[in-house]
Amino acid sequence: MNLAYYIEIINSIFFIYACALFTMYIFTAAFSVLELRKYSSKNKYVNYKGMLSYEKLPTVSIIAPAYNEEKTIIDNIKCLLALQYKDFEIIIVNDGSKDDSLNKVINYFDLVKVERAYELKIPCANIKAIYQSLNPAYNHLLIIDKENGGKADALNAGINISQNELFLALDVDCIIEPDAILKMVKPFIDDSKHIVIASGGVVRIANSCEITDGRISKVNYPKNIWAKFQVLEYFRAFTLGRMAWSRLNGLLIISGAFGLFDRQRVIKVGGYDKTTVGEDLELVVRLRRYMHDVEKKKYRVAFIPDPLCWTEVPESLKILSRQRNRWTRGGIDTIRKHQKMFLNPKYGLIGMLSFPYWVIFEWLAPIIQSLGIVYVFFISLFGLLNIQVFLTLLLFVLTFSMSYSLFSIFFEAYTYNRYKGAGYISQSILLMFLEMIIFQPLNMFFSLSGNFDFFFRKSKNGWGNMTRTGFTKSK
Repeated sequence: MNLAYYIEIINSIFFIYACALFTMYIFTAAFSVLELRKYSSKNKYVNYKGMLSYEKLPTVSIIAPAYNEEKTIIDNIKCLLALQYKDFEIIIVNDGSKDDSLNKVINYFDLVKVERAYELKIPCANIKAIYQSLNPAYNHLLIIDKENGGKADALNAGINISQNELFLALDVDCIIEPDAILKMVKPFIDDSKHIVIASGGVVRIANSCEITDGRISKVNYPKNIWAKFQVLEYFRAFTLGRMAWSRLNGLLIISGAFGLFDRQRVIKVGGYDKTTVGEDLELVVRLRRYMHDVEKKKYRVAFIPDPLCWTEVPESLKILSRQRNRWTRGGIDTIRKHQKMFLNPKYGLIGMLSFPYWVIFEWLAPIIQSLGIVYVFFISLFGLLNIQVFLTLLLFVLTFSMSYSLFSIFFEAYTYNRYKGAGYISQSILLMFLEMIIFQPLNMFFSLSGNFDFFFRKSKNGWGNMTRTGFTKSK
C-alpha cells in the first residue's frame, strides 16, 4: 500500500468528523428554535408577580461563594436583597478572603455573629462564624465566614447551613434580574410528568453595562475586544446550544454562575466534588447518573432561555487563558469519573448521545483540529495536498462557521434584543471574522494547554485567580 492510500483514509476520517460536527450544529440550531417557540408560547402570558401569592412555592436559598470580591460584593448583595420571591434566604460564603470583603459587608449591612444550628451533611472546611444583620430589612441575609476550601467547598458549606428545599448556586459577582427566582422555580412546580432536579438559565455578559443599586440600568456592548468575542460565544453556547439539549432533555451542564438545584438530592449524591475544577458539570452528570442508577424515575434538567443573569467575563488574555484551561481540565475530569456512561444504553439519551457528544465534540474537537492543522502542514510539505479541494473545504468551513454565528446574533436580536442599535449588529458581524482567525485559534490553544496540564502536570485542580475590574456605576 502506498502513501496516497493512507492519506485517503485520513482524509475520509477528517471529512466524516467534520460532517458529523456540522450536522450536530444544524440540529442544535433547529431544536433551539423549536424549544424557544414552545417556551415563548407557554410563558407569554404568565404573570410572574402573581406567583408570589401561591401558597406552595418551594423555599429557596441563594448560595454565593465569595473570595476577594470587595470591588463588587456590596452591589451584588443589594441586587440579591431586592429579588422578587416569597420565601428565600441569601447565604454569602466568605471562603477565606484575603481582601476586605468580609469587613465591608459587616459594616454596610450592620452584621453581628449569631448562633445557628446546622448539620454537616456534606464535609466542608471549618466554618468560623455566621453573621446576620441587626436591620430587620436584611433578616434573610446570612454571611458564613469559613476557612478557604475553594468554590465547591464553599457551596457545600452553604448547603449545610441552608434549610430550604431548593438552592440557587450563584457567583457573587453576578447580577440577576428581579424575577429570576420565579422563572427558575416555575419548572419545579409546573412539570407533572417529571421530577425536576435542576434548572439553569441564560448567562449574559455585564462588562461595560451600567449598574444602579445592584441592577443593570443600561445594557452596553462591551468595550473590551476579548469581552466582545465572548458575547458572541455566549450567544452560541446558551441561545443555540443549551436550548437544544434542553428540548432533548439531554443537558449535561448548568452554568456554575447560575443554577437552581433540589437540595436533598444534591446532599444524597454527596454535594459538590471538591477534587475537580469543573464542579458545575460534574454535579449535573452525577445527579443524572444517580437518577438512573438509584431512583429510576422520570426526571428533567430544565433550562430557562430568558437572560436572567449577568456576569463579568475576563478582559485580559492571561485571565481568559486560565479560565479556558480550567474549563478543559474540569471537562476531562468529569468524563473520566463518569466514563461508565459513555455509549451505555442504561443511561438512555444521556449515555448514547449527550455524553458521547461531550467527549467527541467538546473534549476532542480542539485536539482533532490541531492534528488537522499539523496534517495539512506535512502533506503540503511533501507536495501531496490537493490545493483545489483544500480551498473548497476551507471556504465551506468558514462560510458555515460565519453563518452559524450570524444566525445566533440575529436569533438573539429577534428574541430578546438586549443589545440595541445598528452599531452593535455591525460590530458583531465584523467580529465574526476576527473571532475565527483570532479568538477560536486561541481557544484551541487554551484547550490544548488544559489537556497537557491535566495529563502531565501534578496539580490538576488549580483554580487560578479571576481578577475583577468592577462594574460601571450609572450616575
